[in-house]
Amino acid sequence: MFSKREKRAGFTLVELLVVIAIIGVLVGLLLPAVQAAREAARRMSCSNNFKQIGLAIHNYHSAYKMLPISGGGTTDPVTTANWRPSETSNNGKLSWLVGLTPFIEQQAIWEQISNPMNVDALGNSPPGPSGNANVQALRSGANFSPMGPSPDEILYTPWATQIPALRCPSDPGTGLPSLGRTNYAASYGDSAERAHHGAWYNPGPPAGVPIGTVNPALAEEFRSAARGFFTVHEKRRFRDILDGLSNTIAAGEIATDLGDSDARTIALSRGWSFVRNFPPNDCDNLTDPLRPQFWNPDPAIATPVGSVDGRGFRWADHLPNFSGFFTAQPPNSPICSEQNAGLSGWYSASSRHQGGVHVLMGDGAIKFITDSVEAGDQSAGGVYKWRNPGGESPYGFWGALGTRASKEVIDEEF
Repeated sequence: MFSKREKRAGFTLVELLVVIAIIGVLVGLLLPAVQAAREAARRMSCSNNFKQIGLAIHNYHSAYKMLPISGGGTTDPVTTANWRPSETSNNGKLSWLVGLTPFIEQQAIWEQISNPMNVDALGNSPPGPSGNANVQALRSGANFSPMGPSPDEILYTPWATQIPALRCPSDPGTGLPSLGRTNYAASYGDSAERAHHGAWYNPGPPAGVPIGTVNPALAEEFRSAARGFFTVHEKRRFRDILDGLSNTIAAGEIATDLGDSDARTIALSRGWSFVRNFPPNDCDNLTDPLRPQFWNPDPAIATPVGSVDGRGFRWADHLPNFSGFFTAQPPNSPICSEQNAGLSGWYSASSRHQGGVHVLMGDGAIKFITDSVEAGDQSAGGVYKWRNPGGESPYGFWGALGTRASKEVIDEEF
């Protein structure tokens, strides 16, 4: 006789599909919560990085009785204009972050910068020339000078180094075509006029006059235009912040470029004297109607600067495009430059956080400013800029936070 085969227990296909569907629903419900938790952790880490930079500023001021200079460094007798690249000096183009390196536990990189460097990023000793015009002849067969070459020199290892303390974990940008990136930028106030060269002769001084010489005519303009916590090529002290350290922004976040035509992270190339003649919102209507966060893909409408000139691409460079911003446009607004990234422009704060940016106040406090901050009249331009010395900022609460000595009372909680 044949015995009946025992029936094996198991799931039916329908039951298995139901279980898979339930798991899919649970994952769909949990994933946003996990992502939100991760972003909250990244945002906290970003805030902590900024807090350390704030402490570094105060420790620097305690040590040297001044703030780190934005646009400091060395000059040479050969380079004819401060915007030209140099291998023998940095043309006074070092950012405020360079001097802070020993105060943010980056002593090793500071030692490389402050001493002659006898090897380049490719391991050549002595360092090989990169082709930066006539200045390379002065350095042929010699080391990089103390404080390094101009910040666009890719063969100089410190300038190409990624410093974790200068990066927000929410920003995924990395690698070429950038050098070392930064997500933290100096506040230059609410006026972009002359912010790339300050009161120095531009494009270059008369024959026989060294780079770094102050042009008296430009100095008068710059005294009125330079309204921020930091001012290019000038020494600043806490005593200069007459509006109070707790009422004045020292630095803010910037998102670095990812090569995706993001209007916040790659500037449009506009005409000479663009800042003087046009208001901060002049570029707002040049974005893609279908994707307002990105530039219009039609080059006849919007032409961004070069791919190597993305926002935050050189932590060591003082230019507004790389390590500065203005409290004119609200955070995460489109940015535009005069002709190229080597000049000034309307550069806003920006971040990869949802809805706003972190800012560092002069007293070291970290605040989160939303994109909807009251920013006054965005069409204000032309007659403003340096022609209104000491006047109230036309850019509302946001502009008032950026000026150091305009006697504007901050009576709002933020």
